Formats: sequence, C-alpha cells, structure tokens
Amino acid sequence: MTSIPELDRAVQIAEDWIGEFAQRLGWHDRERACRALVVGLHALRDCLPANEAVYVSAHLPPLLRGFYFEGWRPTRRPASLKTRSALLERIHDGVHRDPAIDPEQVARAVLALLAVHLPESELENARAVTPAPLRNLWPS
Repeated sequence: MTSIPELDRAVQIAEDWIGEFAQRLGWHDRERACRALVVGLHALRDCLPANEAVYVSAHLPPLLRGFYFEGWRPTRRPASLKTRSALLERIHDGVHRDPAIDPEQVARAVLALLAVHLPESELENARAVTPAPLRNLWPS
C-alpha cells in the first residue's frame, strides 16, 4: 500500500496540534487530548457569530477543520453559549463529565493554542466577538 503525501502531511499537522494541546494541559493521553480539543473547538465555534466561526476555521489544520465543522448547523445555533457556565458545562458534557478534566483548563488551552496559531488580526477579531463573559478565557 502506498502512502498519500498530502494526507500523511495533514495527519502530521493535526497530530502536532494535538500534541501541543496535550502539552499545554500536561497530559500524556493523546486520545483524551484530541477529544477535549475537538469539544473545546465546538464550544468556541458555537459561541461565535457564524461568519467569525468560519474565519477561525480557515486557520485550522485540514483534519481539525473537518472535526470543527462536524455536526455544525449554522442556522440552528445554540443561544445558550453566551455565559461562562454554559460554555464550561458544554465542554464538561463533551468530555463525558470526566471528573479528572477541568473544563475551564480545556477552554483556556484551546484558546491559547489558537492564540499561537491564528494571525494577529484574526485573533483580535475572534476575541472581540466572543461573548463578553467569555473573553477573559482568552490569553492576554
């Protein structure tokens, strides 16, 4: 079986992001880190205006972009993700209420990862349209 260079590269970039995310959390379980990253990205996506969610996606690795959009219906957006507790509850539910996972730590790690990888102008746009009660989760 021959490999497909573009696919191999896409997998490597996604694995690099997952590894960086796991490192931010001090985790060694990459599968758990991948799940938490996707859940955190979904929570962020659903609290942003649809157009900004799309702009953020443009800077994600292709495989993570696919996960990011999985199940997304921009016309049926949850209105409840405007509060800190709702966002953290969404993350907590997404990681199967694992008591060893701190949803706020996951949210902060997702946003810190994006802060490193998004262009400064896109980062500022995303921060500006994040609901006010959630903005302080972004790194300063």
